[in-house]
Amino acid sequence: MEFEMFVCDAFTQERFKGNPAAVVPLNDWLNDEVMLNIAKENNLSETAFVKQIGVDHYEIRWFSPICEIDFCGHATLASSFTLFHFFDAGEAILFETRFVGPIQVEKDHSGRIMMTFPSRTPEPIEVPSALLEGLSIEPKEVLRNGQAYFVIYGSEQDVLNVTTKNDYLKALAPYDVVVTAASEQYDFISRYFWPANGGDEDPVTGSIHAGLAPYWANKLNKTHLKAYQASERGGTLYCDVTPEHITVSGDAVLYSRGKIYI
Repeated sequence: MEFEMFVCDAFTQERFKGNPAAVVPLNDWLNDEVMLNIAKENNLSETAFVKQIGVDHYEIRWFSPICEIDFCGHATLASSFTLFHFFDAGEAILFETRFVGPIQVEKDHSGRIMMTFPSRTPEPIEVPSALLEGLSIEPKEVLRNGQAYFVIYGSEQDVLNVTTKNDYLKALAPYDVVVTAASEQYDFISRYFWPANGGDEDPVTGSIHAGLAPYWANKLNKTHLKAYQASERGGTLYCDVTPEHITVSGDAVLYSRGKIYI
């Protein structure tokens, strides 16, 4: 069997920036083990598999090289870019997911892709010792949602300087760790670590902004925010916050288009 595969850099307008994701359009689902093996072979943060079920209506699943992922923003952005540009999708796409409900995606007048996510505001929790041991800088505040621990720092320099000990962070599974602070150039910046579920540091993580955006909207008293994920590759995200939903928007560029053989 052969399948088309696209690799796009998400949350950037430049190749080799943002977060690369592979997109594999399917007519029928492959075996879960096969999809995981494709993700391992690609060795990217995520490989997305999309299956059309109606007009501009798709099911989507995301796999890291380690496991199936509940929720992935940058691979949804890459999938949307692929469908808009190469599969004649209309102005809006509806994705059905297994774990976070439907995701509506649209293009604005500039071509930027807008994804509507459920709000996943983090809540204060008791701080686990493994989290404190795993970070080189002590948090100012710690919260958590269904995806990750949110480590709040008092300066963006702390976010840029913090180092991690992955053996401790792995003990926090199934949760990942995001570190964040208010920013002068942006409204807020972040970095994302997920050794238990994918890798050491994720280049740009769209899904976590469903929690970061409402947190910072409350702190900064504004509903339109510009965010930057300060990884080595880096990526820019535009967030709009309502009580129930978070719109996370960004750009993408095609890196490669080819075929895989199973």
